[in-house]
Amino acid sequence: MALKETPSQTVGPYFAYGLCPQQYDFDLKSLFTADVVGPETPGEHITLMGRVIDGDGNAVFDAMLEFSQVDAKGRYPASREAIAKDGFRGFARVGTGTDAQRRFIVHTVKPGVENAGEAPHLNVIVMMRGMLTHTFTRIYFEDEAAANAQDPVLSAVPAARRDTLIARRSEQAGSIVYTFDIRMQGEQETVFFDL
Repeated sequence: MALKETPSQTVGPYFAYGLCPQQYDFDLKSLFTADVVGPETPGEHITLMGRVIDGDGNAVFDAMLEFSQVDAKGRYPASREAIAKDGFRGFARVGTGTDAQRRFIVHTVKPGVENAGEAPHLNVIVMMRGMLTHTFTRIYFEDEAAANAQDPVLSAVPAARRDTLIARRSEQAGSIVYTFDIRMQGEQETVFFDL
């Protein structure tokens, strides 16, 4: 008799409901939301949006993503007082199950450079149904071509696959929007890192 995996043996789909309760209209307060910043946070305010795409090319409705980043000056928040002062949290958590287009939408500032030689980027963790463990990736910005060319992590990725880590910039209704789809499988699979 072959045994099958139980829901407790995969990382989803339950995490999004439990860790993003406000997004799903539950009566519990979320510890983290899709907002990395407050309106008073210094820096270039941007919106990051995209979808998590499965191997069949469909947008996943029950993925959960976590984003971490430095602020516009290249620093992570040092204390609760610092977060209260300028609104920069450095972390966001969002599910894909409440947007009609199954997108994740994150409000943040464009990150600065944490360490010399690095390009501005966001760190991303993806959790979704059917996965035994979460995956790690990064998001770089297309308008940072010179910095991207010098980044040691991006440079370690085969040249033909680097494009899967680059967010595309546009302006929508006077706001700066970066679009980035995370492809879990297929020919255009996003590069994931083994940490």
